Amino acid sequence: MDYRRTHHCNALRKSHIGETVTLSGWVHRRRDHGGLIFIDLRDRYGLTQLIFDPEISKESHDEASKLRSEWVMTAQGIVRPRGEGLINPKLATGEIEIEVQAFEVLSKAKTPPFSICDDSTETNEETRLKYRYLDIRRGDITEKLVMRHKAMLVTRQFFDSQDFIEVSTPILARSTPEGARDYLVPSRIYPGNFYALPQSPQLFKQLLMLGGLDRYFQIAPCFRDEDLRSDRQPEFTQIDIEMSFGYPEDIQKLIHGYFQVLFKTCLDFDIPDTFPTMSYDDCLEHYGTDRPDLRFKMPLVRIDAIAKRSDFTVFKEQLQQGGCVKALCVKGGAEISRKEIDRYTQFVGKLGLNGLGWMKRQEEGLSSSIVKFFSPELQKELEDKLEVETGDLLLFAAAKESIVNQALDHLRRLIARERKLIDPKALEFLWVTDFPLFEWDAEEGRPQSVHHPFTTPHPDDIPLFESDLLKMRSHAYDIIINGYEVGGGSQRIHDFEIQKKVFAALKLDPQEVKTKFGFFTDALQYGTPPHLGIALGFDRLVMILTQTENIRDVIAFPKTQKASDLMMQSPSSVSPKQLKELEIQAEPKEITWI
Repeated sequence: MDYRRTHHCNALRKSHIGETVTLSGWVHRRRDHGGLIFIDLRDRYGLTQLIFDPEISKESHDEASKLRSEWVMTAQGIVRPRGEGLINPKLATGEIEIEVQAFEVLSKAKTPPFSICDDSTETNEETRLKYRYLDIRRGDITEKLVMRHKAMLVTRQFFDSQDFIEVSTPILARSTPEGARDYLVPSRIYPGNFYALPQSPQLFKQLLMLGGLDRYFQIAPCFRDEDLRSDRQPEFTQIDIEMSFGYPEDIQKLIHGYFQVLFKTCLDFDIPDTFPTMSYDDCLEHYGTDRPDLRFKMPLVRIDAIAKRSDFTVFKEQLQQGGCVKALCVKGGAEISRKEIDRYTQFVGKLGLNGLGWMKRQEEGLSSSIVKFFSPELQKELEDKLEVETGDLLLFAAAKESIVNQALDHLRRLIARERKLIDPKALEFLWVTDFPLFEWDAEEGRPQSVHHPFTTPHPDDIPLFESDLLKMRSHAYDIIINGYEVGGGSQRIHDFEIQKKVFAALKLDPQEVKTKFGFFTDALQYGTPPHLGIALGFDRLVMILTQTENIRDVIAFPKTQKASDLMMQSPSSVSPKQLKELEIQAEPKEITWI
C-alpha cells in the first residue's frame, strides 16, 4: 500500500467531505464502541479520527482491533461528517472523520516508558531525556522546535536585509582564555597538542572586520565547559554579529530593529519603540544583579543612613565592618505568615546571608521584634523611603554588599513567582551599560577582563590605566529580557597601543601574549577599522518566545545539568586503539546511566 500522504493529520475540514484521502502517522488512541472502532491518528501537525465499520470492511475492522498505541500506520478512506452530537470542538479536525477502506501497519511499537497521548502525565526529566525521541512525539517539544526554526528563518532574513554576510567560522580552533573552560580536541597528527571548540567566534569575527568584510553575522554553535543551570548548556547556539565603523548606539538600534521583526513575526507582539538603559552600578544598587527582571517592581532600597541611627546592633555592626543594609517592600505581604518568613530566611541562608529582618505595616503602624530599635522618626523615614502602605511587608538584609545583593535578588524573584506578580505574557527589555573593564581575580592575584580582553575601555577612563584599573569602565553593553541576559557585546579595541595596555594590565607578559594571541596582535597592526559587535543567545531567545524557563525544552537533543547525554550515554570511554593513535593515556571513571 502506498503510504505517501495526501494530507497531514490536521488538514481535513468539512470542505473535504466526500474526498478519498491517505493519511499516515502514529496510533494515538484506540476506542472500541460496540461494533465500531475509532482510532485517533497523529502526526506532528495534529489528530484525525479514523472509523472502522464492519459493515463497510469487516476485514479492516477485525485487523483494526489489533492496533496498539504508537504503532505506525497508513490508512485510505473517505472523509465524512461526524454524527450529530459527536463533533469535537477542541480539534481542528473535530467536524469530520475518515471512513477507512484499507490500511496497513508500517511498524509496531513496544509499550513506551511514559504516556505519549497524555503529555500532562508527570514523568521525571531523566526518563524524558533518555527517550528524547518519544518526548518529542508528545507535541510540546515539537512546537518549541518549530518556533526555533521560525526564529532562525527570521534572523537570517533580517540580517540579510541589513546587508550582513553570513560566514561560517572554524569549529576546530586554539584555546584562548575567554572566561570559561574550553572543550579540548586531541590532534592525532600532532600528538600532545589540542584544538579547542570555540566558546564564541570572537577573534574570527574581529579578523573578518580587519579583512574588510564590514558586516558579518552567523548563527554559530559554541561550546563552554562550565557549571550548568536551567538557562545554560555546554553546547549552545548564538547569533554572532560584528560591524565596522559604528558606535554602541548603532548596534543597539540594529538589535531593536531585529527584535521588532522577531517578536512581531513569532508572537505578533509589538515591542516598545525604545528600550530603557541602566548602568551596571545602578542595576546592582537597585536590583542586586546586572540582569534585573523588570516585569515586577519591588526594588532593593539602601537604608544605611537610617540603620546607622537606629539601636539595632546587628545592622550597625555590619555597617562598621564595611557592609550595607538594604530592604524590600512586599506589597500586600503582611498576610505572609511567620512560617513563610522563616522559609525565606532559610532560602537566603543558602546564599550566604546569616539572617533576614522583617517588619509588617499594620493599621496601627509597623510591627515586629525589631521595631523597638527604631524611633518613631526613623520608622517614618523607613516608610517614606520604601513607599510603605498598610498591609505591606518589609524584609531587611545586612552583610557584605555582594552577599546582600545576591540574596535579595534571588529572594525578590522567588517572592514574585510565588505571589504571581509576573505577567507570563509580559516582555520587559533593558540595555545595561558601563560595565567595569576589569575585576580582581583573587585566585590568580591579578586583574581579569569582565567581558574579554578585546573590549575597548570607556574613552573617559583611559587615564585610569595609570592610577586605578578597577574603576575603569568598558564600552560594553548587555541586552536583558525578563531577567535573562540575552546578549552581550562591546566596542572592540582597534588601536594596537590600547590593546598592549590591556594585556599589560592583565599581567600577561609579551611572550604569553605572542603565544596565545600573536596571530591576532599581528593583524591589528595592518590597519584595523573601528568595529563592534554583540552575541545574542539564540536558545535563550527561543525560551522567551516559547515561555519556558528550561533551556532543554528548546534544544532537540540537550544535555543534563551534569553535561551528560542520557539518550546516547555520553560522554563515554573510547577504545585503547583510539587512545594509542592519539598518544593519550587515560583512566576513565565509570558512569552509571539510568
